[in-house]
Amino acid sequence: MKVSRVAAVAGLLASVLVTASLLPAAGSPAPAAGANSADRPLRALAGRQLLIGTAVDYAAFTSDATYRARVGSEFSSITAENVMKWEVVEPERGHLDFSAADDLLAAARRNGQHVRGHTLVWHNQLPAWLTQGVDSGEIDAAELRGILRQHITDEVRHFRGRIYQWDVANEVIDDNGQLRDTVWLRELGPSYLADVFRWAHQADPKAKLFLNDYNVEGVNAKSDAYLALVKSLLAQGVPVQGFGAQGHFGVQFGFTTASDVAANFARFEALGLETAVTEADVRMIMPADTVKLQAQAQGYSVLLQGCLLARRCNSFTVWGFTDRYSWVPGFFDGEGAANLLDENFAAKPAYSELQAILTLARG
Repeated sequence: MKVSRVAAVAGLLASVLVTASLLPAAGSPAPAAGANSADRPLRALAGRQLLIGTAVDYAAFTSDATYRARVGSEFSSITAENVMKWEVVEPERGHLDFSAADDLLAAARRNGQHVRGHTLVWHNQLPAWLTQGVDSGEIDAAELRGILRQHITDEVRHFRGRIYQWDVANEVIDDNGQLRDTVWLRELGPSYLADVFRWAHQADPKAKLFLNDYNVEGVNAKSDAYLALVKSLLAQGVPVQGFGAQGHFGVQFGFTTASDVAANFARFEALGLETAVTEADVRMIMPADTVKLQAQAQGYSVLLQGCLLARRCNSFTVWGFTDRYSWVPGFFDGEGAANLLDENFAAKPAYSELQAILTLARG
């Protein structure tokens, strides 16, 4: 990473957030929808200093031409929002279906984009045959370990050479800083974490292998627990190579600071890991208004500036880019408007904020 990138953002932080100077004061008229958008796509502004990515909703990608075009023009990296998850790729035991994910990878190649793999091991969105088999006792611990190894081997080998970063283990520590109580921990014990990284590395030695979680953007008890986990895995010779902070923020909860994000990432980078912001969005209690949209811009600003200040943060991914297809309203009652563009694909203040930061960071 060029020193000029870090120096440029450090200078920015030494004064004030870009948000404070670019956005109108509370109660002032909002900027015109869509201003400063298509003429300066984020991937062009980022250049080679940083991969700018989005999660892609496959149904929207195949049915909405505007959405599909914006995915290709705006971003240099994509993540499959759901179609690489286990319940999709192996809905029936032994019957693999990578067709949707293959479609996305083919589109990424046409668009000159990189692809993040998401996710190999998680406690959610598992196929019913797996969870029901474990619950009934039909699948015991020894068989489960073999099934997990086969899943990782099959999926990583299928995409070998086409994925630059894999979220290997997703959300494995709880909010109390303990290993999350999941089917994997209960049945296989904590050693499953070392196993899954080794299996993934065997299947694709060139892909960078990540831990990934939420509420770990800054220095706190949960990120401390991840730091200890990484040190333990590295001491065992486990090929853990990256740490991803999801970046799911809520306006109503406030934000950490960019310097805190950078300081947190620096701890993992000192151990030799790459870092990334992997799932950024900033939701709010509806309805949206000018003040909330300004605050949202600050949340995105914190995450991007924190990444740019870190020396090995090489990708910044938003978890969807338009409110039209956001996951947030379906999971957080009364909340929404979490993305950079509104439901009509018009740019919000957060989008302009990212444009400004990327422009300054180019030096």
